[in-house]
Amino acid sequence: MAEIVLSAFLNVLFEKLASAALKSIASYKGIDAEIKKWHRSLKQIQRVLADASRKEITDDAVKEWLNDLQHLAYDIDDVLDDLSTEAMHREFNHEPEAISSKVIRLIPSCCTNFSRSTSMHDKLDSITAKLKDLVEEKAALGLTVGEETRPKVISRRLQTSMVDASSIIGRQVEKEALVNRLLEDEPCDQNLSILPIVGMGGMGKTTLARLLYNEKQVKDRFELMAWVCVSGEFDSFGISEVIYQSVAGVHKEFADLNLLQVDLVKHLRGKRFLLVLDDVWSESYEDWKTLVGPFHACAPGSKVIITTRKEQLLKRLGYGHLNQLRSLLHDDALSLFALHALGVDNFGSHVSLKAHGEAIVKKCDGLPLALITLGTSLRTKEDEDSWKKVLESEIWKLPVEGEIIPALKVSYHDLSAPLKRLFVYCSLFPKDFLFDKEQLVLLWMAEGFLQQPTPSDSTEESLGHQYFDELFSRSFFQHAPDHESFFVMHDLMNDLATSVATEFFVRLDNETEKNIRKEMLEKYRHMSFVREPYVTYKKFEELKISKSLRTFLATSIGVIESWQHFYLSNRVLVDLLHELPLLRVLCLSNFEISEVPSTIGTLRHLRYLNLSRTRITHLPENLCNLYNLQTLIVVGCHNLAKLPNNFLKLKNLRHLDIRDTPLLDKMPLGISELKSLRTLSKIIIGGKSGFEVTKLEGLENLCGKVSIVGLDKVQNARDARVANFSQKRLSELEVVWTKVSDNSRNEILEKEVLNELKPRNDKLIQLKIKSYGGLEFPNWVGNPSFGHLRHMSILGCKKCTSLPAFGQLPSLKQLFIKGLDGVRVVGMELLGTGRAFPSLEILSFKQMPGWEKWATSTSDVFPCLKKLLIRDCHNLVQVKLEALPSLNVLEIYGCPNLVDVTLQALPSLNVLKIVRCDNCVFRRLVEIANALTKLEIECISGLNDVVWRGAIEYLGAIEDLSIVECNEIKYLWESEAIVKRGG
Repeated sequence: MAEIVLSAFLNVLFEKLASAALKSIASYKGIDAEIKKWHRSLKQIQRVLADASRKEITDDAVKEWLNDLQHLAYDIDDVLDDLSTEAMHREFNHEPEAISSKVIRLIPSCCTNFSRSTSMHDKLDSITAKLKDLVEEKAALGLTVGEETRPKVISRRLQTSMVDASSIIGRQVEKEALVNRLLEDEPCDQNLSILPIVGMGGMGKTTLARLLYNEKQVKDRFELMAWVCVSGEFDSFGISEVIYQSVAGVHKEFADLNLLQVDLVKHLRGKRFLLVLDDVWSESYEDWKTLVGPFHACAPGSKVIITTRKEQLLKRLGYGHLNQLRSLLHDDALSLFALHALGVDNFGSHVSLKAHGEAIVKKCDGLPLALITLGTSLRTKEDEDSWKKVLESEIWKLPVEGEIIPALKVSYHDLSAPLKRLFVYCSLFPKDFLFDKEQLVLLWMAEGFLQQPTPSDSTEESLGHQYFDELFSRSFFQHAPDHESFFVMHDLMNDLATSVATEFFVRLDNETEKNIRKEMLEKYRHMSFVREPYVTYKKFEELKISKSLRTFLATSIGVIESWQHFYLSNRVLVDLLHELPLLRVLCLSNFEISEVPSTIGTLRHLRYLNLSRTRITHLPENLCNLYNLQTLIVVGCHNLAKLPNNFLKLKNLRHLDIRDTPLLDKMPLGISELKSLRTLSKIIIGGKSGFEVTKLEGLENLCGKVSIVGLDKVQNARDARVANFSQKRLSELEVVWTKVSDNSRNEILEKEVLNELKPRNDKLIQLKIKSYGGLEFPNWVGNPSFGHLRHMSILGCKKCTSLPAFGQLPSLKQLFIKGLDGVRVVGMELLGTGRAFPSLEILSFKQMPGWEKWATSTSDVFPCLKKLLIRDCHNLVQVKLEALPSLNVLEIYGCPNLVDVTLQALPSLNVLKIVRCDNCVFRRLVEIANALTKLEIECISGLNDVVWRGAIEYLGAIEDLSIVECNEIKYLWESEAIVKRGG
């Protein structure tokens, strides 16, 4: 934790202590000598932190000294935040000042009159005394001034290319795929290409590389081969020297890198060369260019295998999408564990140990290094008691004592100080928590972890995104399976974060709550708890002594389903929160909370408030006293009808997320004056008497997700132009007019307004247009210049008679069209010119009462379409398309007049659902869907025994059949043979 104090905290404190405002205050009140003493003492301490960070591993006294230092840093930060907050209070309330200087006018009363604020004076004296003690104690601990050095893992140099292939289990698929790549000539303009093997520590990257290196086919293909374990510092000279020895077969001294590489070229020229660079940590593109210079002399087809935990260098080399090496499947993991524990790859002769072995393997979560280490430790123990003892060992609760943790700590210690702090913060989240990148960055920002000691063009949010991407590239996070927009942390990574969190972070859940020592509660600065159906006050009662707590965070495991309800004792809100005056983060989302107490306005340090998906109807007016508030989230508060009026006081508000709040029908006063706003997820246009679209002009930093509601109240397209949406960096845009469709709608004006709302085309990912009243769409809708647009929805635009050329959007994956009453024909205008819908995977048409015909005359369309839904299109008569090669799911509902379906083939169709349609559709689709495994039909007119008998012969692959209200069918099968053939 020493580096955390060193770079991520102390440097920010130095910046604050040296600020002009604090110097003016100190000088005016005669405490400048004391402030200078703080600064001087901290500088003395900072110089020995590198030495302390090395000694704390084995010296508990040094570790305790470092913890005391961090607690003191928190205390200093709290005091400085108190001063700043009081200054803002005086400014916003226009209290009379006795000091003439513009800076001095913001001095809080606690500093202008210490006789009225002895508590603050006592705090200052206490900090001074503690600093003095720490300075004196550092000498007694023998801490010396020294340069910070990143630990090098010397043992990695002992890794070789040798491997016993018979001991490798579960990597056959990966091995075969990579061998095939090694044996093929990939297109490359520099004679060599890279094969990355990326994954977290202990996943088996090196082992897999060894398998490839020793594969006979690989050895036969390459004339020259070299294996270099890089690790630690990327030493181009040292790496080149090892390569030279491998290809030349001799050891030779070189005066410099140039002479070495000139000689190396002579040996490589015209030869097909395979190089393995194992355990690469460097991110330097310049170092890479220096190293590979001689390799361009190789023969085409040369390869470089890189094993790494980091992705940054590979991304700089143009590898945008990198597949992480995954954990072993359960059966493979069990075999690997058995092999190292029992000497055989199964439990056939050790049945009594199998249950214990499976439980241990489950805890290892498919991580090869953990499986091998634990298996080896049990190699000589074949009694159940020994295995049970391992299974119940405290090692699982205190993973720092386990053999796997040192391997993971290599990755942890390589992190920069800010990254360590951010990673440790993740100890607040339970295992299997789904991380939302955006939300995590906002939490980091609220905690002050993203403050930069020197001015920078980079925002805290963008810095947070960079930090997250860095942690992700090092495998501290992984993509969540089945949830593409979320991330997860490997259980062992969660254990690692918990092991280094020490006495500053605490997570109250079933796993950790019982181990919390009551005497530690006063020290904790950050606390989280896992939601339960009923969370009582008793759970937190003793937290009243945690006066320094900065974080009160509710979390959950996995996705919260709509049917789940969580109740929080009202005493937590009324009795506990005001006892935690230093809170920066308060998250009570997803609880059945109906009212927020007015005491919320006393939490003056609060930066982050999340009340999403609660039952609140309003927020108290004194919420606007939270001058430091940066993030307010009330997403999904369906009963919320009113926001506080005096939003103007929330000058530091950067993110206001009010999505999915149907009763909220107007914007709070002064919202347009909040120049720091970056997120304003719902903008409610109120015309002359309410919020006008022109007021968006001043919100220059607006970005992310935006929904504009009430655009029918815009009376002049020039007003929409003033909003300047073309310059706002929006990722998601929703534009909504009234649902009322009458003669009061001005089609021309609405088209002009929509045209003026054109967003930047280089950021937009999702676009929704609702209840638009124009006859056609402006040219920018569907324009291929929106190269990142992936999700498109056109809903309730009843007067539109044609669709834009969505087919030319290169990245479009999902297209939803609903309620376009005026569309009669869908044809080539949807496709545009050239190859159409190259990336589209889901296409949905719903409630299109006027739609009669859908026809295209080209086969170069929908190559990736996986799901097609046509629903409640009562007048649709004809669908004429070419082949849909990738279509997996087809659903047609409520299209009784659809009798003409022309499709060449549906080779990939597995699921077919037809409801309230004519039997012609059923017959035609069944005939061309040879791979159909699931069929659902309901209310199919004209589906009698004759039609059904004709269809049965095409249903030989059916595994799941559902027939509802098809009353004309009397017999499903005519013979037992057909039943057996159908499965």
